[in-house]
Parts: sequence; structure tokens; C-alpha cells
Amino acid sequence: MRFRGLFVLVFAWLGWLAQPARAQTFDPRSAIPPDSLKASEEILPHRADSLRRRFDEQRVLNRLKAFSRRKTIAGKALSALLNFTRRQEEQTGLDAVLLDRQFDRHNFKIVRRINIRTLDSFGFSLTDSTRRPRSFWEKSGNTLHIKTARSRVRQVLLFRPGQPLEPQALAESERLLRQTPELLDARVLVNENTTTRDSVDIEVLTTDVFSITAGFELGSATAGRITLGDENFLGQGHQLKNAYRYGRGLANNGNEVPQQWAYEGSYTAPFRHFVYARARYRNEYNYRSGGVALQRDFYSPSARYAGALAFNSFSQNIALQTPAPGQPYVFYPLRYTSQDAWVGRALKLRSYDLGYENPSRIIVAARLYNTMFSTIPKPDPDLGIPPLDYRNSTSLLGTVGYSVRRYYKDRYLFGFGRTEDVPVGTLLSFTAGYDVNGVVPRRYLDIRVAAAGFSTRSGYLYGAVDLGSYQLMNKARTWEQGLLSTEFTSFTRLYHLGNWQYRHFLSSRGTIGLNRRPGEFLQGITNERGLRGFSPGQPIQATSRFVVNYETTVFTPLSLLGFRLAGVVFADAAWVSTQPRGGTPFDGSPYTGFGLGLRFRNEYTALRTFQLLFGFYPRGLTTPNGVRLFETARETVTFTDFGLGAPGTGQYQ
Repeated sequence: MRFRGLFVLVFAWLGWLAQPARAQTFDPRSAIPPDSLKASEEILPHRADSLRRRFDEQRVLNRLKAFSRRKTIAGKALSALLNFTRRQEEQTGLDAVLLDRQFDRHNFKIVRRINIRTLDSFGFSLTDSTRRPRSFWEKSGNTLHIKTARSRVRQVLLFRPGQPLEPQALAESERLLRQTPELLDARVLVNENTTTRDSVDIEVLTTDVFSITAGFELGSATAGRITLGDENFLGQGHQLKNAYRYGRGLANNGNEVPQQWAYEGSYTAPFRHFVYARARYRNEYNYRSGGVALQRDFYSPSARYAGALAFNSFSQNIALQTPAPGQPYVFYPLRYTSQDAWVGRALKLRSYDLGYENPSRIIVAARLYNTMFSTIPKPDPDLGIPPLDYRNSTSLLGTVGYSVRRYYKDRYLFGFGRTEDVPVGTLLSFTAGYDVNGVVPRRYLDIRVAAAGFSTRSGYLYGAVDLGSYQLMNKARTWEQGLLSTEFTSFTRLYHLGNWQYRHFLSSRGTIGLNRRPGEFLQGITNERGLRGFSPGQPIQATSRFVVNYETTVFTPLSLLGFRLAGVVFADAAWVSTQPRGGTPFDGSPYTGFGLGLRFRNEYTALRTFQLLFGFYPRGLTTPNGVRLFETARETVTFTDFGLGAPGTGQYQ
């Protein structure tokens, strides 16, 4: 940075000598209305000098660019010393960091006014200002809908009146608005008609989605799932979610389970500075939990701080061993609570390329996690209950990571034509911690590596590996509760066939248990975690799992009442291990599923995607022919961002 400042001063002096004499100089303060200038100085008295230096430097850089184009000796020397060209990845049409270069000349100007306009869900368009609701259904839907409040939009913006406009603030604000569940699309623009040489007026346009959600998922003739919620409660961005499941199925002895229903609900409220408060509750057979949390994530590469506070309570019944064929499972009570607190700091790395901000970050974070057990199964050799290792503990974890985040724009991934953000980058993290308990203290170590790339010609590729385990701090120094997690996601470019378009998707997830404790099992290979539509007659108590999912999605031009139609063909496979402490899942033959069906989605509502699928499963189903017709909301693939969160241990579930 010292050499950069020296170059700027020297060549600014050369550029000044090369300029013709002028009668008077421009005063940047004269272009700001007196009231706006006074407000800005009251808000930022301590940053006024810094702002002027940064604004002057930006103007000097623009002059240097023009000076370097001259065919003089000084111009050629400047062109050879400094690099003003854009990076190749920013010239592909899909900008890697969503940085709209047309607004570069407004960097560090004072934001004078922010005009926010929110549009209803139906009949409006950000690209066509003449469109208005015309049909009865569009007008009726807008009547039932409460538009997003301007105060909620302001919460997501990365700039404020009276403050300087930081680089990438406009494009990042637009991306963050688009990622909120209550908005379909957003545009953040500079009003060129009222902008001056050192102040800007910004226009923010958003289009809502119809926020009330409801759904019904039919699992069988006597089982299903009902959902009801609101993604934008009262127009304030509050999220209310409820899910009720009925007909839980049969136990392994053929008798019905005692609790034939399950409920899960949550309420989330956003606040300023990207702080969210959340309460949740879950009640199903042999499992109950609830909790409250207050959190702030690394929502953007520009975020410097993140953290959370949480309290949770758990009550469940666990099976400690697999019964003999025809015998019921024996469950034992397990009750405990947890308290969780963490804080993180992102450190920006320097950039030695003029006009380009380094997206790399070094992130450090610390976490304190406390678990207190109130009820645990008591050992009983006569009943086959061994001594269990559940104990009160306090864990202190720390993470150091290197993160690079960029975002591309694409369409026809999860949606049917709307703009979608594809995260790419690199993530390296190392986590170490110490678990203090009443028996044997333990040390925890974890390493994670993830990377992703995207191209409009070849598609998307993501891979991640995570390995973590505890080590007993005794003479033996043995390792326990280890977990090896792998993840792979890929999809091809978008192919066109007339008005029809299609993609191929391939993904896999591995969860390999290493020296797990007795009674620790994964949550099966059912629809959400393995084979879509798979509902086995008997629970599969797996300690390791590896799942591969393939899908081809065909996007059609057909629509009905705003619902777009796509065709789906899929093939799934899952390998499991039932060994008591984990190990390789590839010893046995896999469970497989094959099928096809239809997918429906309305982009203008917050309703989930509906999928009506027909599946065939050679083994595992109670039906003799292995055929099943079902409805599901499962997404094709999911994206993983490259921002670090709370330091933690691997999720064995």
C-alpha cells in the first residue's frame, strides 16, 4: 500500500503538470445541498478527512487511466508500471462478485437520498414499468398480500444516507435483497439525473412474493405432511413456519407406534445489522426439543463480525441395541439442555491490483458450548445395558479459516427463470477445542476443505471433505466419536431444445462414523437424507451412510395459473453400515430407487415446489412390487456458501 500511495502522488503530480491552466478549481462541497452537507458532517465528523482522501484518490486513479492512454513517454511508462485492466473472470458477462462496473465512478460519494419502492406480488415487473395487475386472480392475490415495509428493505441495504458509498455496496445489497425469502427480485440503481460529482441518490426497487405458504405432502393412504406459514408476516420480514406430520408408520414388530403424529414450528424475526432472533419447537415420536437463539452471520464478504447466543432443550428416547427379528425396540430416556455462544471476526487481506478488492478473508472465531444431562439410561447388565458415556460437559472451540467468496448469476436451477446466485470459492478451516467433563477430558480436532467453480459452458462443480474426532486425554489417548463427511455437487450447463431447456444434476453425501458410541445411529436413508420417496417398513439403524443422487430436469414452456411445469427423471442409491461403531458403508449391497414425475412451481409466491413422482425400489419397501406414488418438496441440490460460521463438531445425523 505504501508503493501504491507513492505511485498515486507522483503520477498525480505528473498529470497535474500535463493539464492546461484553468481559471478556477472545482470545490466538491459546492455540489451538495447545504442541508445534506450538514447532515453528513454531523453523522461522520470523524470520517470526513478520510472520505475526502479516498474520494480524491478515486478521481486521481481515473485521471491516471486517461493519462496512461497517451502516446507520450510518460504515458507509456505509466501504462507499463500500473495495471488498470479488469480481471478476465469479470469480462465473461456473469460477474464473479456481482460488481456492476457502471457504478464504479460513484464509489466513496456521499449517499444523499435513498428512494425505496416496493411492488406487490402479482402483475408487476422490474423490467417493464407499464405492467399492471389486470386479471381477477392478480388483483385478488395482491389484496390478500401485505407488501414488504420500506423499513424491512432498509435493514438489508449496506449503505445509509450521509455515509460514503463503499465499493460493491450496490451489487451486494441487491444480492442480499434477492436472497431474502419475502422478495422475488430487486434492483439497486443510481439516479443519474440527480447525482452530482460527490453525492448520489439511490433508487431501490423490489418485487414481493406472495408470502403465505401452505402445502400437503401425501406419503401414503394413511400418512402425510401438512405445512402452513408466512415468509413475510405483516410485511416486516418475520417468518412463521409450521409442519404437521401424521401416520408415522409401523414398528418393527408390526404394531403401530404410540405417537402417530409429529409437529415442528419456528418463528424468526429480523432486526438491523442482520441480527435475527428465532424460537423453535419440535415434537415427534421419541423426540422433543425446543430453543431460542439470537444470531448474526457472515452475511457478506464485507461483514466483519458475526456471533450468536442460543439455549436449547432436548428430550428423547434412544435404543441401545438392535432387537432380535420380530421383537420390539426397547427405548431408554435421555434428557439434556445446551447453552451456546460464539463470536467471529473476518480480517480483510490487502489487494495490490488497482481497482480490485481482494475477496479473500482470514476468519477467526471462538465458541463456548455447555451441555447438561438431567436423565440418562442407567447401566443394567441383566438387561444388556452397558455403562454409557453421557456426561455433563463444557466445550471450548476455536477456528481459523481462509475464505474466498464470489457469486455468479444463472437461471433454471431451483427456479423457473428467476435470477439465482451461485456461490463459488475456496474454504480452508482448522478447528481445535477442549471438552471438559466429569470423567475424562477430551480434545477435539477438525479440518475442512471445500472448493467450487462455475462456468456457463461446462456448469458447476463443488466438493468438500470434513474430518473430525475427539481424543481422550488419558494414558491411552484413544480417538472416539469420529466423523468423516464428504459432499459432492455438480450440474451441467443449461441445454436448449426449442422452447424446452434441461440440465443434469449429480450429487453425493457421505457420513462415515468412526468409533461411535453405543446407541448412536444416523437418521436413516429416507426421503430427506437418502432415497427420495423411500419409506422402509422397518427402521434402518445405520452408523455410516453414503448416498448418490442423479436427476435430469426438463423445463417446459407450459404453465397453469402461474405454476410452471418441469419433468423429472431420477436415480438414487444408498449404502449403509449397521456395525455398532461405524465403519465403511460399502460392505453390503445398496438400496436403490428409480423414477420419474412432474415438478410445479409458482415464482410469484412463497409456496414450496410441488413434485408428484412415481418411484420403483427393488428392496426395502413393504409393498410387494416395490412401486410407490408420492409427493415431495425435496430440492434437487443445495448450495453451500463459503463463509465460516460457528466453530463446531461434525453433525452426525
